[in-house]
Amino acid sequence: MRARAVARDWRLGRLAHRFDVDMPTRPARPAVPELLPPNRMPKRGKMGSERSRIAMLHALAHIEFVAIDLAFDLVGRFGGGFPPEFVDDWLRVGAEEAMHFALLDRRLRQMGSHYGALPAHDGLWEAAEETAHDALARLAVVPMVLEARALDITPATVKRFADAGDATSARALTRIMTDEIRHVAAGTRWFNWSTKRLGLDAPNHYQMLVNRHFRGALKPPFNDSARRQAGLTRDYYILLAY
Repeated sequence: MRARAVARDWRLGRLAHRFDVDMPTRPARPAVPELLPPNRMPKRGKMGSERSRIAMLHALAHIEFVAIDLAFDLVGRFGGGFPPEFVDDWLRVGAEEAMHFALLDRRLRQMGSHYGALPAHDGLWEAAEETAHDALARLAVVPMVLEARALDITPATVKRFADAGDATSARALTRIMTDEIRHVAAGTRWFNWSTKRLGLDAPNHYQMLVNRHFRGALKPPFNDSARRQAGLTRDYYILLAY
């Protein structure tokens, strides 16, 4: 609710384009869920059982929860180096991530669970810490790698929910993916805007930043169609794939 209220206040002209407060190293967190290293997370099991579907929805809700903070941190940490349209885009993204979280938490409650009932991992915020010094690195790693990866895997996840007879969850994830294409597009657009101003080749600079700051691997298959809709064409990422 607070994320959506801030986005609304900015849209209505109640907030100034001024960045004179240091951002915290970490955002505030609720007491739950317990945050574990990725290698200590319990296995979810097969999607046929309600328990495994709850575990998957909880993991996705946690991603959306952290994504709210990632969007707002991007604005607060780097907004002064960009025009107001940058803030327009990323506060809208933050508000949409909040809506996604609410959608998934409501679905969890319909299934007798809730956000915080299971542990979650802290890998997404590690990406924020790794890129806290460089707006281009943040754009490359968070929307253009992590959110782009969601475009790759969500269609198969939707099918798994549908095959398990959970059409409600499948519809929610389909709705979320439509928004995520716009989020990847915002990241790509501002990355290209920045590299153009600096006289850099955008795909080459992207590859350098991902190699330097992303600890995982870019693994195919890629949803080239959804990525292309977001402006993230194969010349950015195909040389990184293995």
